[in-house]
Amino acid sequence: MNTLLRSFLVRFITRGNLTVIDSKDEKLSVGDGSGVRLVVKFHSAQAERAAATNPALKLGEGYMDGDIEILEGSMYDLIMLGYRNAGRGLMPAVWMKALEKVRITARRLHQINTRLQSRGNVQRHYDLSADLYRLFLDPDMQYSCGYFPSPDISLAKAQLLKKRHIAAKLQVSDDHEVLDIGCGWGGMGLYLSRVAGARVTGVTLSDEQLALAQRRVETEGLLDRIDFRIQDYREIKQDFDRIVSVGMFEHVGINHFDGFFRKSASMLRPDGTMLLHTIGRVDPPGATNPFLRRYIFPGGYIPALSEIMQSVEKSGLVVTDIEVLRVHYAETLKAWREAFMARRDEAASLYDEAFCRMWEFYLAGSEASFREGGMVVFQIQLAHRVGQVPVTRDYIVASAEHLARLEQERGIPGPAWPEDWPEFPRQLCA
Repeated sequence: MNTLLRSFLVRFITRGNLTVIDSKDEKLSVGDGSGVRLVVKFHSAQAERAAATNPALKLGEGYMDGDIEILEGSMYDLIMLGYRNAGRGLMPAVWMKALEKVRITARRLHQINTRLQSRGNVQRHYDLSADLYRLFLDPDMQYSCGYFPSPDISLAKAQLLKKRHIAAKLQVSDDHEVLDIGCGWGGMGLYLSRVAGARVTGVTLSDEQLALAQRRVETEGLLDRIDFRIQDYREIKQDFDRIVSVGMFEHVGINHFDGFFRKSASMLRPDGTMLLHTIGRVDPPGATNPFLRRYIFPGGYIPALSEIMQSVEKSGLVVTDIEVLRVHYAETLKAWREAFMARRDEAASLYDEAFCRMWEFYLAGSEASFREGGMVVFQIQLAHRVGQVPVTRDYIVASAEHLARLEQERGIPGPAWPEDWPEFPRQLCA
């Protein structure tokens, strides 16, 4: 077994039940025997060296290429074992910490997200076949954190509650003009229009997402109230009563935070409200995981709250509320991962085995990072004036209850949604 790999395993894996089989079929067992039994097989000496020196990148690459195999347990179990032993840092060895410092130093070079670069980055991920996303998302195709008051509710209900929670904070009412920055497959915009009565402009950089979103608008008969289009937020010339952005800020890039909030301030009317829903880190600023940066989200970055606030303070906007959603995304990702694994053969027919391993590693690592790795979701409410929204949070509950009634009146089922949902979303996802 590679000397560095053996040394690392013996020194740092003190909890758990891990057996590693090297490329020569030699076995090493580490841990205290507790928890899930894990057996990992390396098929090449090169994979052993790579995983020991740069696990943040090479563990995923080795698994994706088939050089690392999980014989017992799962990739999720293996990553959680790493957190259990190393904590949130997940980089316990000196050389691993040094690599992470290099990544942090170079991070601005990886996030020069010009308009052209941003379009290319988005297409790399979101222009994958919609058939892939249909395998594991809810029927409304919500590709962001759901809202789980308890972990036993369905994914579809959690996503409905997320949309309701956001709309309640925005206090959207009939004929408000709303901008959805990063509208995805259209679910948030459709909710705000159909339920809350808003006129919605939604922008995306993904052709695949736009095509489905526009078909949904046509099917719903909302062409006169919703305009989904391909457009960079930096090119928008209008202003709005409300602005919402869900799961898009992670793609802005640290070099462009100031510009994002200045542009948002210029588009938000004087008596308007904005809600930013973004993944964030509870730790100080860091760097994007190198596997995610290379294979999943090029140009992406998960900000610390301190980085967001520095840019907000320069924009002229004021923060009127911040909510930290903890574990909600872990439950969302668990549902996605389990659904993907249940339909893995269908994903392989769309792409190939290497893609399926890559996607599994992405979902497993992401779920683990929200359980133990210091990742959360920030919902940041912004306005031009401190008195724009009520001074207590009571209005959120009242507004959510009002929206729940509107869902029933205007054709959006509540708790029974997954089973009793009208035909149109299933039809579009078929």
